[in-house]
Formats: sequence, C-alpha cells, structure tokens
Amino acid sequence: MHGQDWAEHAGELFEAAMFGGDTSALNRSDDVLDAVEAPLSMARGKVLHVRFLNDREENSRELTLFERAAELYRRLGDVSGEADALFWIGCWHQVVKGDGPTGRPYFERSYALAKSVDDRRTMSYAVRHLGFADKDAGDFDQARERLTESVSLRREIGFRPGEAAGLVALAYLAAETGNLPTALHHLDEAQAVAESCGAKAVSGWIEQARTFMRS
Repeated sequence: MHGQDWAEHAGELFEAAMFGGDTSALNRSDDVLDAVEAPLSMARGKVLHVRFLNDREENSRELTLFERAAELYRRLGDVSGEADALFWIGCWHQVVKGDGPTGRPYFERSYALAKSVDDRRTMSYAVRHLGFADKDAGDFDQARERLTESVSLRREIGFRPGEAAGLVALAYLAAETGNLPTALHHLDEAQAVAESCGAKAVSGWIEQARTFMRS
C-alpha cells in the first residue's frame, strides 16, 4: 500500500469505527498501520547502521527500530520481513556492540526463517555473519563453508555487490589462515565483480585488503 492509499484506508477504517460503530475496523486499522510501520522501521534502522559504519558513533535507536520491525512482521505473519529484521538485530549485537555470541542466535533464527520461504538474499546475509562468528571463535573451516555459501547464494540471485563483498570476506579468511595466493585470487575476482556493477565502496574495501595483505 503506497502513499495516500494507506492513509485514506486508515482514515476510512477510523470513521467506520468512530462513527459507524464497526469495532472490527480497529483490528483492520492495526494491520494497515503495521504494514506501513514495519518497513519504515527497517529503513530507518538501516540508515542508522550505515551511519555507524561511517562514523562509528553508536545510536541505540537502531536496535529499537529493528526490534520493533521484527515484532510487527511477526504480528503480520511476514516471515521474510521477520527474518530480515532478526538479522539486523544480530548485526547490531555483533557489529555495533562487538558481541558475536549474543548476535549468533538471531542469525540462526533469521537463516532458518529465510530458508523456509526461500529468501536467499536474507539467507546470504545471515550465513555470512554466522561465518564471521565462527571465524571469531576460531572455527575457520566452518567459517569458510558459511562464507562460501553466502557468496553462492548471492551469485544465484544476481546480487553482484554482495557477491563482491563476500569474496573480500573469503580473502581475509584465506589470508588469516596463511593462504595468501587464494586470498589474492579472491580479491582479483571481487574486483572484477565490483567493477562490473559499480560497487565503488566494495572496490575501496578491496584496496584496503590488498594494503593489509602487503603489510
């Protein structure tokens, strides 16, 4: 429901309840408004997350927005939306707070829900961050398996910027485990993918990775 459509619909339901005595319109109003608020909360939360990545200044509203979105999507029965919101809750704990163990259950639940509705984009995010959690825990084989799965999922759906980012993650893992040739191969592949889709930010990450590996 877009723009004035939802506002008009909510107004009609309000009048039906207020003046027409139709109490069932109240529940229908909740559904209409929840369906607007959930994606809006997600969008605001994601904006705050990118701001954090840029300036490293934490804003607790980010977590509040993602938790609200998860609650609303669950109420609406939107499994894909709930999976996405749960991923971002996990991301808050892992990336913003540096607490991977607290984030892990959210990633696991996100992955399971996304898989149940074949939402491969959200699956790719959740399994990627499970891979990061595995790497931090020293389980490099499991981390490699999960990061590889994330890249494969992104290739399947044509998510090229995400594919390039995933290859950068695999490069860092290869370097960390002493396999520099494989790491450089991943970076070369990532660069080709990033250039093909104009992912300039990822190209910057690739250059940072090359500098790191030369040091």
